[in-house]
Amino acid sequence: MRRTTFTDQPVTYGAVGGTQADDLLYYPPKGYRPLERKVRLGSGEERFESAAAALMTWGVQRGSGIQVTDVHEGTGVQYEGIEFNADGSPRGMREHRVEEDVFADDGSPYIRNGMTAVLKIPFGPFHVKAPIRVVYVVDEPHRKGFGYGTLHGHPESGEEAFLVELRDDGTVWFVLRALSRPSNTFYRVVYPVLRMEQNRFTKKYLRSLLPARSV
Repeated sequence: MRRTTFTDQPVTYGAVGGTQADDLLYYPPKGYRPLERKVRLGSGEERFESAAAALMTWGVQRGSGIQVTDVHEGTGVQYEGIEFNADGSPRGMREHRVEEDVFADDGSPYIRNGMTAVLKIPFGPFHVKAPIRVVYVVDEPHRKGFGYGTLHGHPESGEEAFLVELRDDGTVWFVLRALSRPSNTFYRVVYPVLRMEQNRFTKKYLRSLLPARSV
């Protein structure tokens, strides 16, 4: 029998795609802490494109001191959800869209749906392993990014989303959204420390795509 790896496992939470909900901050899934932070990155199409390229090649994570390891290509299939009839009854699943392969100028592949990785997060002299799976990708003319969910072995249970937006006034913004809770009894006991580390990395994330840090 083939040995099971984290690439075979489902995510460890039920509200997949929950970070896309407009009312995330007001009605998060029960037991989960919502978060949304924003920072302006500059202005203009060029700034938007460079920030998006960095974001979609793990620039936020690497720019925050996190190692991105054990990366496995995803299927590139976007989950579209269920279509409903006018009376509210389910009609069936929408047709899946398959993403095209996209690469940065240096040849680095963009993050795709279904991609898995292990994030090695520095914690003092150690690194905490945090397996994740990309659960959706946003690829719109003025909005790009992705969301990933936690896999078994991650200190938290939940989802994080990373988005770059070019707004109507020409400004470029990085938006971070998350829903999370400790993944097991041990992390619930040490939750104050976990929360402190989460806040520390939130600040690092928000600085990671600023012009002086861009790649």
